[in-house]
Amino acid sequence: MKKDLHPDNYRLVVFQDTSSDFKILTRSTAASNETIKWEDGNEYPLVKVHVSSASHPFFTGEEKF
Repeated sequence: MKKDLHPDNYRLVVFQDTSSDFKILTRSTAASNETIKWEDGNEYPLVKVHVSSASHPFFTGEEKF
């Protein structure tokens, strides 16, 4: 296995589904210029996504056009 292949700059990031307003706090290396205040009162980088398990038709059983 190659040395130093995986990033080591993981930090807490909030991902927000813009279709359903679903949010999840997780660790990621994704870059972001936006921040959001989370339920614990701390501010975290915010990454907006268009589709997540909360809005994808495969998981919801509903088709959107």
